[in-house]
Amino acid sequence: MDDIEDFVVLEWKFSPPDYFEGPIDINRDDYVMTISSGMVEAQIKPEMYDKDHSMRDRLHRELNRQFQAVQMLKPEPYDLSKASIRRSHPDGRKDVTILIEPCVITGSTGAPDIIVKDKDGSVISDSKQERLQKMRDWLERVDKCCQYDSLVDSLLDSSCEAVKYPDSELVHLYEIRDAIAKKVEVQPAARNALRMTKSQESQWKRLGELANDPHLKQGRHRGKNLGILRDATEGELNEARDIARNLFKAYLCYLESQIDFR
Repeated sequence: MDDIEDFVVLEWKFSPPDYFEGPIDINRDDYVMTISSGMVEAQIKPEMYDKDHSMRDRLHRELNRQFQAVQMLKPEPYDLSKASIRRSHPDGRKDVTILIEPCVITGSTGAPDIIVKDKDGSVISDSKQERLQKMRDWLERVDKCCQYDSLVDSLLDSSCEAVKYPDSELVHLYEIRDAIAKKVEVQPAARNALRMTKSQESQWKRLGELANDPHLKQGRHRGKNLGILRDATEGELNEARDIARNLFKAYLCYLESQIDFR
């Protein structure tokens, strides 16, 4: 964005601070947003901010979508504050509005990153940078599909609810399958439209089996079982998460086959 004396900055705080693992830049016609360690800053052209009074809420929704897209890949909770607003004027005056909700900062650890160099010291591969680039590509892909089809936002919401409410996790994961099926009408049509392989069709069926098992506390029909309910095993939950994620990715592929993103 051009250097200007009069500008509006929105700032958010989030945790865990390494949720994105590295910096993410989002460039739009009316703002530039930078996601870094535990902090997000959006610089906005003042004339755009003054013209659109709903802009703060819109940017918050768009930012939250970035978190949900990451959460689709790794089902971990996050906290995102409301935005504080800072505005500088050409005469030196500054307006500050703080709307930040407190958030608890937590740490996390993962697998160690590996950097491979040749005999001259040049980097051949950097696992963190490669992973971060894949993350950026993924975020851009999800964002483009959201602009085309509002169902993508709904699927992200269901995935987020599955993390937020673990006692009903299978209910919310099944919502992803159900919403896709309704979008492309009946289930066989959904599978055909999504160009599912035999393996994917098996996964489609398996998610239904898990979510509709009346013996599972996290399932859709737990109230129909007169016996003792049991918790889904971690293996069953991971299986359901993987299937829901794969269905989401398949739906993105379906959308991309329908539109031209160039």
